[in-house]
Amino acid sequence: MVKEIEAAGGSARFVAADLTDPGQVAALAEQAGAVDVLVNNAGRSWFGPSAELDTATYDTMFDGNVRAAYLLTAALAPGMAERGSGSIVNIDSMAGLVGLAGGAAYSATKAALSAMTRSWAAEFSPAGVRVNAIAPGPVYTSGASTDLIDGLATTTLLGRAADPTEIADVIAFLSTDAAGYITGATIPVDGGRTAV
Repeated sequence: MVKEIEAAGGSARFVAADLTDPGQVAALAEQAGAVDVLVNNAGRSWFGPSAELDTATYDTMFDGNVRAAYLLTAALAPGMAERGSGSIVNIDSMAGLVGLAGGAAYSATKAALSAMTRSWAAEFSPAGVRVNAIAPGPVYTSGASTDLIDGLATTTLLGRAADPTEIADVIAFLSTDAAGYITGATIPVDGGRTAV
């Protein structure tokens, strides 16, 4: 992504961090400096019978999906508010809005992001920082099980999974002035899965 940004005339750098480690989250925020747009997109999923989810996996999932977003926002949003502008986009999921068998813990992490989105909008939007979430449906990504995504795709009104660019386009929109009057919203980008 850095090469694409530079090829388009921008400047960028990649800063690596383990977002399940609070110390590395703090270091990332410090190295990033002033941030105009924060997309909380880190995370992992686990699907299966609730009784089979071990505590270590549960903790890692909550640390990466919830705590990392909380710590990054807590570190970066005050600077945005001080400057009077900025956009935070949290990546929720349709799983945070509907019940999925075998997805209780993952769904809880995504529902937490929706709740934090509303609270952060109330906290930071009066100072000019917009905070929103998108809730994608099934998306074909390199880390996702094709069988799981294929199965979920049949439950959408459009009958298909999303291409990652369809999700990225909504993130980009929410990050621009074109979305200047949107804050505190969770926007479904799920092929109609949560509409009915």
